[in-house]
Amino acid sequence: MKRLIAAASMALMAMTGGAVADGHGDFPERPIMLMVSYGAGGATDFQARIVTMTAGNDDALGMPIAIINKPGAGGRVGWNWFATQADADGYTLGAYNIPHFIAQSIEGGVEYGPDSFEPIANWGADPAVFVVAADSDFNSMADVIDYAKANPGGLTFSGAGLFVGHHIAALQLEKAAGVKLAYIPNNKGGAGAMKAVIAGEVLGGVNNLSDAFRAREAGNVKILGVFDLERNAFMEDVPTLMEQGFEIDNASVNFRGVMVPKGTPQPIIDKLAATVPEMFANGRVAGKMKAGGSPMHIMTRDEVLAMWEARKATLTELLSGL
Repeated sequence: MKRLIAAASMALMAMTGGAVADGHGDFPERPIMLMVSYGAGGATDFQARIVTMTAGNDDALGMPIAIINKPGAGGRVGWNWFATQADADGYTLGAYNIPHFIAQSIEGGVEYGPDSFEPIANWGADPAVFVVAADSDFNSMADVIDYAKANPGGLTFSGAGLFVGHHIAALQLEKAAGVKLAYIPNNKGGAGAMKAVIAGEVLGGVNNLSDAFRAREAGNVKILGVFDLERNAFMEDVPTLMEQGFEIDNASVNFRGVMVPKGTPQPIIDKLAATVPEMFANGRVAGKMKAGGSPMHIMTRDEVLAMWEARKATLTELLSGL
């Protein structure tokens, strides 16, 4: 009898593809939440809604993904919550921003670091750019730095928070140009930082290329430089900071993707890691991202793990020097 029961159990396992063994064979069985650590309307929120738009398709996850915003303190509020309170069951995903959360964990005062999360896939790489209002007297980064030298600490410019990509770019600019700048973090993220530039509340700003692209298309800003190693295809007329004489690399480029809390079952991680990159590669997604001036850079889980490790090393060295 015991042999019959054992044989029947093995047959059942084979028929269900191992679902009984791991308990996650039908994942997902209900809608999924994606937590974004920034407010509605900013680049991360805007892109997250696009790249998840096909999640409910049969060739994707077969269940929709709902965006939940938990903004505050340059992303710290959302990522602290995600690391300490989010359920590790695969139904609560988080959007990551690199270098943001890694730089913040290096600086301290937060409850997370790279070891708090498991990456799933990367969807984009968004360089920082320096923007000024459309009617500004500044027409190049030389104009900006000349003003900063003549008015030490008087060049006010906005960004999405402390130790986010915008702030990293600002620190690099100060060091490369040998000037003191007045960086003002905006508590409403990239969208709020851009509004401050357009409204004339600050003389300039460091923002995401994707946010700046849309603002320039609307005639609201001028873009004076890109914090990357080469010009971007979305705005080939804008020179890099390096081209304009400033030794600034791509450490501030904002990588965006999806992660889960540490402790999420491995079968669920594997299912998401196999499916989400293909979801990002959907043609409708690519079309909408291009229309919104949002550069895509799809990476698999293994590629993201390597990128996180490399960025951690780079940022540790950079921040110790600044």
